[in-house]
Amino acid sequence: MLTELSCRDFADELAAKKPVPGGGGAAALAGALGAALNSMVVNYSVGKKKLLQFEEQHMDILRRADILRNELLDLVEKDAKSFEPLSRAYIMPKETEQEQKIKEETLQKCLKEACEAPLETLKLSYEGILLHEELIEICTKTIVSDVGVGIQCLKAAINSAYLNVLINLNSITDEEYVKNNLESSKKLLKDGNEKADEVYERVIEILSN
Repeated sequence: MLTELSCRDFADELAAKKPVPGGGGAAALAGALGAALNSMVVNYSVGKKKLLQFEEQHMDILRRADILRNELLDLVEKDAKSFEPLSRAYIMPKETEQEQKIKEETLQKCLKEACEAPLETLKLSYEGILLHEELIEICTKTIVSDVGVGIQCLKAAINSAYLNVLINLNSITDEEYVKNNLESSKKLLKDGNEKADEVYERVIEILSN
């Protein structure tokens, strides 16, 4: 499994001339790292005397961040598994009309399957951004910089996932499917970037005072 590789080995696999892992897996991993930093900041904030009033909220954020991290890590594997059938579909024979029909049907099915992981990465990364937004004012300020790092990881994830959604949608002929997923993805992209930038600027503000 890709997620069981060391950081160095994963990077080596990513660098190789192989279909997987690729940008989709890298996006999901970036999101998982962003969620992990959220958990780290919460773990350092829980029990602090000045923050005891937020302990229940801290534990709730921690629970959600841990779930999010694991879901995003699962998407690293899901992205790889869904891309392999697509890469095989692209090289299917198309000499006859029947072969062309089968290839096109297979491609359309595989493209939708390949779109699932980046669509989920986009959604979950947005949720991670919201978690950092919730945490920024109730965390220990000694490591608030890690909220900033986490938000940048999630911003990278959301922007990267959108590109992977887009490249698949560009080849899908189901107009309703494309329209619905493009609209929802554009909204997540816009809202996610705006919120990420707000949180990052708040981190800069805190560190500058």
